[in-house]
Amino acid sequence: MRRRTLLALGGAAAAAVGGAILLTPDRASPPPTSASDLAFPGLAPRLANAATIEVKRHDGTLLVRRNAADTWVLPAKADYPVRPERVRELLVGLTELRLTEPRTANPEMLDRLGLDDPSRPAATSSLLRLLDAQGGVIAELVVGRRRVRVQGNVPESVYVRRPEETQAWLAEGRLPLDADPNLWIDRDLANIPRDRVRGATVMRQGEAPLILRRGADTDAPLAVLEPTTTPELDEISLDEVARGFEFLTFLDVRKAAEIPGERIGEGRFELTDNLRITVTAHKDGETLWATLAAEGDEEAARLNARWQGWAYQLGQWKEKAFVPRLEDLRKQEATAPAQTDAAQPTASEPATPGTGAPATATPGTGTPGTTGAAPESPATPQ
Repeated sequence: MRRRTLLALGGAAAAAVGGAILLTPDRASPPPTSASDLAFPGLAPRLANAATIEVKRHDGTLLVRRNAADTWVLPAKADYPVRPERVRELLVGLTELRLTEPRTANPEMLDRLGLDDPSRPAATSSLLRLLDAQGGVIAELVVGRRRVRVQGNVPESVYVRRPEETQAWLAEGRLPLDADPNLWIDRDLANIPRDRVRGATVMRQGEAPLILRRGADTDAPLAVLEPTTTPELDEISLDEVARGFEFLTFLDVRKAAEIPGERIGEGRFELTDNLRITVTAHKDGETLWATLAAEGDEEAARLNARWQGWAYQLGQWKEKAFVPRLEDLRKQEATAPAQTDAAQPTASEPATPGTGAPATATPGTGTPGTTGAAPESPATPQ
């Protein structure tokens, strides 16, 4: 009895201790941040002197430069401003990058990590260089493949090495690196809902003005006021004029003074909230280029701050939205599908009843409507 009592009391005590452990709040501190060495110690103060970001790959070089107005621009896109957050993200990534694990130092193995010579044809590596105004190197790194994360709350990592070394490292940190200039700029120009467009006046070179207006009702479609006599118009084409500024993006950009092609006309749009927009269109072969200018209040000032001084290449379909001709708005007549010869009976080939198809006689048989069948034998007398 005494032994049983001791065992019972011991079990109860163990359960109590276990419950206390489970119910006690976890006061353990979170795991410490990486204690690995920074890839570029003391880089942050030197960023004030950064003037050029250079990304070299086997197929070309991307340059991002800081101009006299302290704005980062793309020389390949006529010095068009880049998205500030892209530059900030890259520079912060460089200052926080840590070399966590040494990997291979064998030059023949570097291509497996995407760290081979960036100038080699078909190489997947990139050479990132941060330069000052005199061309001096502030930081440089060969960047290879990113390591895929398979668990949550795990820092991003990437394989890197210094250009003059063959030692590869697994580095911890986010280092966004894009060699495509279109990924550095904001290509959105405007997003103005269709119901804000109340009217448009289109003046094409060598053609009479085309005037469109919306009725008093907000939901009323655009209608042609001039010319007063028009063919039957297509509602979808008219609606595309009203939707011209919805999700408007550009394909390429140049200085406005360097707009290519010949001027084909302009569209003047009247919108709600005292906003007016003029689109001046040029055509360079099949390519559509345009400048945009706004008039009105604060909204117009914000739009002009973005548009002024630039010419944008737009999608070809935008020509019919910004500078349409009356012919572009005409309703296209539906064309009846052509009938095949096989479905059209001729005088010499009467149609077979119940089928609507001409009867064809099989050569050598004299039996219409059969193909390749042997002639039926006459009944044999019994």
